[in-house]
Amino acid sequence: MCIFCKIAAKEIPSYCLYEDDEVMAFLDISQVTKGHTLVIPKQHYDNFLECDSKTLKHMMEVAQKLANRICKTLQAEGMNILSNVNEVAGQSVPHFHIHLIPRYSKEDACVIQFHESEKQDLEALAELLKTV
Repeated sequence: MCIFCKIAAKEIPSYCLYEDDEVMAFLDISQVTKGHTLVIPKQHYDNFLECDSKTLKHMMEVAQKLANRICKTLQAEGMNILSNVNEVAGQSVPHFHIHLIPRYSKEDACVIQFHESEKQDLEALAELLKTV
């Protein structure tokens, strides 16, 4: 059983902010910024790509409500909402989860950078991806 399944089963304590029959949200023990929260399904899914659409929809609704509450209560100026898929993308726990990372300034401990890659043939790429 993974660590998040154990948290959902109450075998490991957490600082729970929200819970219902399908979803749980709790403070991340590694606070990137004040209020960093994880939203998880209670049923185990390895990642975002594996999660069923009903659960995913509910998780996003819960994430939105919590993100609004966190921003208002902690007076955050913004919020990063993200989910990593697989280790290569930074997923460290193999249980689907959504990070809610409040942002207070551009100097926060959270750094997300996008760099332009080599030029792509966008027309060919779009055609390829439309047919998948």
